[in-house]
Amino acid sequence: MKKWLATSLMMALTTSIVLTACSTKSNVEPSSSANSTTPSASTPTASTAPAKKGDISVSVYDRGNIPAAEGTLEDNRWTKFINENGPANVKYVPIPRNDSAQKFNVLFASGSAPDIINEFDPNILNPLIDQKQLLPLNDLIEKNSVEYKKILQDYPALKKVGTSPDGKMYKVGRVLESFPSYAVFVREDWLKKLKLDVPKTTEDLYKVAKAFAEQDPDGNGKNDTYGMALSYRSEYAIDMMFGNPVEQYGLVNDQPTRAFENAKLATEFKKRLFDEGLIDKDFVNDKNGAKAKQDFLNGKLGIYPTFVGSWFDSTVTDIQTLKKAVPDASVIPIALPKSPVGEFIPDVQSPVQMTTAINAKTKDPVAAIKYLDFMNRVSTGTSILFGLEGTHYKKDANGCPQIIDPNKTKAEISWAGDYAQSYSRLLLGKCSFIQNQFNPDIPEQKAGLDMFNKAESLYLDSTKKYRFITMQELIPSFPKDMQTSFNTVKKQITDTWLKSVLSGDKYSVEQAYKDVQASWDKAGGKQMDDFIIDWYKTSKDSSFMMKDLWETIAKQDQMKK
Repeated sequence: MKKWLATSLMMALTTSIVLTACSTKSNVEPSSSANSTTPSASTPTASTAPAKKGDISVSVYDRGNIPAAEGTLEDNRWTKFINENGPANVKYVPIPRNDSAQKFNVLFASGSAPDIINEFDPNILNPLIDQKQLLPLNDLIEKNSVEYKKILQDYPALKKVGTSPDGKMYKVGRVLESFPSYAVFVREDWLKKLKLDVPKTTEDLYKVAKAFAEQDPDGNGKNDTYGMALSYRSEYAIDMMFGNPVEQYGLVNDQPTRAFENAKLATEFKKRLFDEGLIDKDFVNDKNGAKAKQDFLNGKLGIYPTFVGSWFDSTVTDIQTLKKAVPDASVIPIALPKSPVGEFIPDVQSPVQMTTAINAKTKDPVAAIKYLDFMNRVSTGTSILFGLEGTHYKKDANGCPQIIDPNKTKAEISWAGDYAQSYSRLLLGKCSFIQNQFNPDIPEQKAGLDMFNKAESLYLDSTKKYRFITMQELIPSFPKDMQTSFNTVKKQITDTWLKSVLSGDKYSVEQAYKDVQASWDKAGGKQMDDFIIDWYKTSKDSSFMMKDLWETIAKQDQMKK
């Protein structure tokens, strides 16, 4: 899920979050209101001297994806833009994305942590709150914020999520569109050729995968097709079908549970695919899913469950790549097939995310909150996510940014989303939604838009179950001692399930199930279960739960009209 949360930042640029435009650095808007023309108190006017800028340091994820021609994380066109236009002199501190916990531990231990901490993972931020390493923000926001204070007023759910049990806010968050984060794509032309129906149950899915692997659906007379993908995040989609919360908690009969019985069913399904050769037998070594994606784009994979980092890329770019290899290929999204434990929706993007905190030792907290206000201006977010009007984008008929040259955008903009980590993407209504990424006048994009709309209708279904208690990142972290035990045992459990998939008759799923339960009990699983159960009983009415998600999605649907 952490990976999922990080990837959504890049998605803001390439897929889903379309915002009203800003054209140059002199056109920075003074207010978060879309229609406001009144300067905020912090905006210099012709008759006032610019306020003296404070000095702050800000963390930013280092993904190693900045082109050499663009500079470094600390010094590039967008750090210069922010420093020239913003209210503070900012020094950026790179944080390795895949090892942010370790890096922050070192920085805080040495007293050199940055003033502003951009981090999604509650397992990193919550212990810092307990250690009093983060600054309470209630008074700071009330007295010194304009933009973020208004966002809290306009989106009460954000304050609900951001308030800790002690009644204080230690985190800054953002609001954004809630959309399906996963999909199951199926080769419709293969279904038709083999006279198969769209699979409605997991048993149907197995039969279709078997046919795709064994009945030569591409007609080349070779045994060279895979029925289904299982590597990397494709595996997670199967877990979703069976309501397996993996490393988190789900609900069974309104009771939080690790749902090991559901995990057992999911593992039996995976093992069946593996034992019968319906998947790539080397799926474990496909660490990032690149091989599975390549198989799909080359026309050799029939069922492709996947994390959707970019709906535009998945429904337009990828489909066009596939059609170059197989001109007659046709792909459809399908609902997660019904499993023995019910019908589920895939994971969805949380509409509220806590992204940022302020170091308790910062010397200039006012400069820090004013910086976060600046980053929550529509013009700032638009510039960082889409570039400059006339250079990187133009406005479409609805006034929303439309990329001019994808290659230029990729080189100069696509890597910059992490600078706008705390920016609330919903500030401009219709222009904030994925649908505005597509140009319906272009046939390929119209087809992609139709695919996305179909996926939303299948996956954002409130009548179906969700595999977690609530949004994954909103489930509370364990106390430090429990968290240490949990981190250890969760790897043991993951390895145990995988061993049963790969071991044929030598290690059964039933034995793995028993071993998983024993590992959990030995690690103090009951105490962990009791902690989550107690939290659920006492906090479900005051926390952001599934009913809040569906209410939020309904409001977003109204905004789209």
